[in-house]
Amino acid sequence: MPVIECDVETARERLEEAGVTVESGNTDHERWRASRGGATAVAYDDKVVIQGGDPQDIEALLREGGGRAHAYFDGACRGNPGPAATGWVIVSGDGIVAEGGDRIGTATNNQAEYEALIAALEAARDYGFDELHVRGDSELIVKQVRGEYDTNNPELREKRVTVHELLAAFDEWSLEHVPREVNDRADELANEALDQG
Repeated sequence: MPVIECDVETARERLEEAGVTVESGNTDHERWRASRGGATAVAYDDKVVIQGGDPQDIEALLREGGGRAHAYFDGACRGNPGPAATGWVIVSGDGIVAEGGDRIGTATNNQAEYEALIAALEAARDYGFDELHVRGDSELIVKQVRGEYDTNNPELREKRVTVHELLAAFDEWSLEHVPREVNDRADELANEALDQG
């Protein structure tokens, strides 16, 4: 349950500018409430508490932008192709900012890896980071995106273009291949999403 210490009136204005309906609080202590996606933000005197199973969308609107973060991504599939899922984590100096894992239907392992990378980049962009260091345990995907390997598959080429478009939103970025044990949380989230199917 994220807690954001902030000027709650400024936070309210940000939500309204993004098209989120803000309503009166339910108790004497609540200044206002707003819901988006699977989460509800509740404002008190000097903080906003976000409740619900999917707080990323509303939290991204309330946090101050800028700064540096690390993103970890992993795709998982059972069979190749087979049931597939993504896992990703965004980490800043304050710890884990956001994480997620979703089933994506039937895909190859490489398709799942690209989808996980895209989800991580979209989340980091939505949080407003301007410097992003991305890490994943798929050497193929990392080297394709960095231009060290060719991408012969048309669908993967298209996903690589999407990745480059998302990376362009950051003032500075890097993409690095890491061992699976360094990427364990993203791997865990992808496998949890598969298990829930």
